[in-house]
Amino acid sequence: MGAIKGFMEFERETPPGRPVKERLKDQKECYAPFPEDKYKEQGARCMDCGVPFCQSETGCPLGNLIPDWNDMVYRGRYEEAVELLLKTNNFPEFTGRICPAPCEGACVLAINEPAVTICDIEEMIAEKGFEEGFIQAKPPESRTGKKIAIVGSGPAGLACAAQLNSVGHNVTVFEKDDRIGGLLMYGIPHFKLDKDIVKRRIKLMQDEGIIFKTGMHIGVDKPAKELKDEFDAVVLCGGSQKPRDLPVEGRDLDGVHFAMDFLPQQNKRNEGDIIPDDISITAKDKNVLIIGGGDTGSDCVGTSLRQGAKSVTTFELLPEPPRSRTDNNPWPQWPKTFRVSSSHEEANEREGKEKITEYCVATKKLTGKDGNVSKIHGVKMVFGEPDPQTGRASMNEVPESEFELDVDLILLAMGFVHPIHEGMVKELGLDLDERENVSCDTNKMTSVEGVFVAGDMTRGQSLVVWAIAEGREAARSVDQYLMKTTKLPHSQFLK
Repeated sequence: MGAIKGFMEFERETPPGRPVKERLKDQKECYAPFPEDKYKEQGARCMDCGVPFCQSETGCPLGNLIPDWNDMVYRGRYEEAVELLLKTNNFPEFTGRICPAPCEGACVLAINEPAVTICDIEEMIAEKGFEEGFIQAKPPESRTGKKIAIVGSGPAGLACAAQLNSVGHNVTVFEKDDRIGGLLMYGIPHFKLDKDIVKRRIKLMQDEGIIFKTGMHIGVDKPAKELKDEFDAVVLCGGSQKPRDLPVEGRDLDGVHFAMDFLPQQNKRNEGDIIPDDISITAKDKNVLIIGGGDTGSDCVGTSLRQGAKSVTTFELLPEPPRSRTDNNPWPQWPKTFRVSSSHEEANEREGKEKITEYCVATKKLTGKDGNVSKIHGVKMVFGEPDPQTGRASMNEVPESEFELDVDLILLAMGFVHPIHEGMVKELGLDLDERENVSCDTNKMTSVEGVFVAGDMTRGQSLVVWAIAEGREAARSVDQYLMKTTKLPHSQFLK
């Protein structure tokens, strides 16, 4: 610990956002460069506390060695920082940009002071690694002769592939889309994660010997049973892609779309693709309503603004979060507090509002003209005290609170309920759990011998860091299954 009083001497600072008017004109990442000495100061704020909750289960699911590499950054020992970071995280350049930072919520300093800027430092270490050549392709010295198929190239699939390839297995990743990356490529906008960052990592993995096959929808283009016959093991990392719908009158009107039908189109446009007019979804010159207040909804906000929406509003069923922790949400739990994303910052400034989100709103029905949605009919809700048995609060309509809002485009961003069952799940006859996710044992094996599962497909909708942890754990189990022993690390927080 180099700066014993660092947390007393330096205030929390983060990279500044580019001016809103500037960044709404492009698809580039939102944040401006941050001087290296500022990162060192932020690393110095780490207290080297006796019990680092930042790398506990409530903090980092990957068990990142956070205090250690914070200290390395403060001392300017970047090669060691990169080495420490890569021990637990295959893709710090991703998580440093898009992780909501549960580690910062569990930071000991965050008990009564602003947390250490862990995610920003993580991103800086990763970029330093690429700039200085510390992160390079490292193909295995020998091959085992075992062949493994991984279905899905999101963070779980990529992490699993990287780990299995590192111990010499021959890994082939199958992706149904036309580009590799899963949600990293098509679910997250460019302004949060530049796709050149994704392509850089994919190129490195190819140089290490991993084979990627795009446009291969397993269970549709190629039977899943063929994979089982052709490979020594199969790992399913298809994600949780069944969106939660809005079952109200008027749902079938034109102009009502799932967020994940909208967002990938803009990412494709950014890559130079032409979206045919008959399927194109755009917010240009439209009054846009986004239903759902999570990260996907926020991504829809930023994308709609950049497309030139006339207005943007979001509805959230739940109450507005408190500004600070409540008694039933103590440290080091993830703080369920009010936040403003970069996209909401942009919308608030452009619309001249304190916030564009209406809380405690339920949709009653949708109406339209000539088959196109034109109006949403909503009602305000009030929540009662949580039930002591279930923890769920009662929810009731506020009398005489019905209202209408003119809309031209509605984007449904209410989360995902479970993986798609049609195709490989049904073909293989995989058992499901009570939430209709693919069930597995403690070794990540499904009900079918030799078929493993990882990520949101079994865990349910979750964070990128959990997906990476899941992929790493599945890789360890596959290696153990094939070789009867393994040197791959265990993901200690997975249950």
